[in-house]
Amino acid sequence: MTTPLAGRSVALVHEWFGDTGGSEQVFRRIAELVPHAQRFVLWSDPGVTDPGLRESWLARTPLRRSKSLALPLMPLVWRTLSREHFDVVLSSSHAFAHTVRLGAPGRTRHLSYVHSPARYVWSPDYDGRGSGRLLALPRRALQAVDVRLSRHVASYAANSREVRDRIRRFWHRDAVVIHPPVDVDYFATAQPDDPVAQRDYLLGVGRWIPYKNFDLIISIAAAARMPVVIAGSGPQEANLRRHADRVGAEVTFEVRPDRARLRQLYRGARALLFPVHEDFGIIPVEAQACGTPVLGLRRGGLLETVVDGETGHLVDSTRADDYVPLLRRLDQLDAAGIQAHAKSFAAAEFAAKLADWIEAECR
Repeated sequence: MTTPLAGRSVALVHEWFGDTGGSEQVFRRIAELVPHAQRFVLWSDPGVTDPGLRESWLARTPLRRSKSLALPLMPLVWRTLSREHFDVVLSSSHAFAHTVRLGAPGRTRHLSYVHSPARYVWSPDYDGRGSGRLLALPRRALQAVDVRLSRHVASYAANSREVRDRIRRFWHRDAVVIHPPVDVDYFATAQPDDPVAQRDYLLGVGRWIPYKNFDLIISIAAAARMPVVIAGSGPQEANLRRHADRVGAEVTFEVRPDRARLRQLYRGARALLFPVHEDFGIIPVEAQACGTPVLGLRRGGLLETVVDGETGHLVDSTRADDYVPLLRRLDQLDAAGIQAHAKSFAAAEFAAKLADWIEAECR
């Protein structure tokens, strides 16, 4: 697929670059669409090897190991990233990447794909990393900086209606909604060596951090007296293991499963548990591509990715006992219908809509 950016100098900008996150998947897809672009990030996490990524000066400091400590410096870093000028800047932003300056006012066209306005700055009720009385004043200061330094952005795209509404509320700007790409074909295709799916356990997938509510997932499994697999990694691992012992849950921890193993886990699960207020949520779509229903919180991105009563069940509660009755209704859901729904989030759909947006803004 071609874009109107051929023949123009283009910079692609992302926050810190990890190996498995949903925002990184989006950035890779954007880079595929604009292969000649220069790619900038604050830093790459350990283990990430991509010689095409150009890191900021922050990568040469100890702050690369602490996102929270680096946060107040990020707007400054983006403003001192490079003296190069580009015709078009396309940022992939979930903190301050949309404030970057890589061109001359009036000459450089800046488009920004937004995963969310920084949750720990704007939405500490969703993400506790920005909560607390001591952080109230710096949070308000960062909000003012975020708005002031992003006025040069010509157009925004949001990864969901949820994020579009936040952009309107916090930045007083409009945005087109372009759902992020999901590798639906990969997860929908069983391999000959995949084990027979027994659908005899519950599943939780993602980063093991507090707002992802893996402790609640474990409590739901304990209340339902069903085994649960917790797949991913993160700083909460020890706490989650202690919680599993405390509530008497039968938990298997799968640390950093590769994609092939993750597909097997999706295909063998009775349901994906996702009681999270997420911006969009790629994981629930991957599960549905495997024909696996989602049981989650009636908030945020799940309102766009799960058809309540058809591809899963949504709950207005974070009490474990409120999820248990719905587990008994999963047999009423059709796996083929669940998979068909997931196809609307395929990578080809994302690429086509992203190209249309770029063309409309850069013609």
